[in-house]
Amino acid sequence: MLRLGLAVAVVVAAADQLVKWWAVPALAALPRGVEVLPFFNVVLVWNRGVSFGLLGGAALPPWLLAALAGLVSAGLTVWLARVNGRWPALGIGLVIGGALGNITDRLRFGAVADFLDFHLGVYHWPAFNVADASISVGLAVLVIDSLLIRRENRK
Repeated sequence: MLRLGLAVAVVVAAADQLVKWWAVPALAALPRGVEVLPFFNVVLVWNRGVSFGLLGGAALPPWLLAALAGLVSAGLTVWLARVNGRWPALGIGLVIGGALGNITDRLRFGAVADFLDFHLGVYHWPAFNVADASISVGLAVLVIDSLLIRRENRK
């Protein structure tokens, strides 16, 4: 399962950086972004904090946030080496890949490039990117897998 999880992580990190390779320069030229749908915009936002911009005003150095994400990724890799199922390996791989994508941004740009902006009127969900979406989906896979395993073990 280690190979599966690491392969997923590499694909996610590469896909995230490939999308950002296109999105960052294209959207930097469009300060207001592009309205794609009445509830969805593509606009470049630099996240200097952690998830959803938390601690953005704390002026933590990007290298520190990258190092912390690297430590979490290392811990997840240890967990990945110990799992037996495909679903946990997939979930952990998605989280590691997303973390690696965002670590790369912090080291390249000093912040994470977010650009997917969903909103309802004036209420906006925090902008996110492919890496963030992969982390969220990976965590959902882990939670669902955990709940299904518990149900099967009770029977």
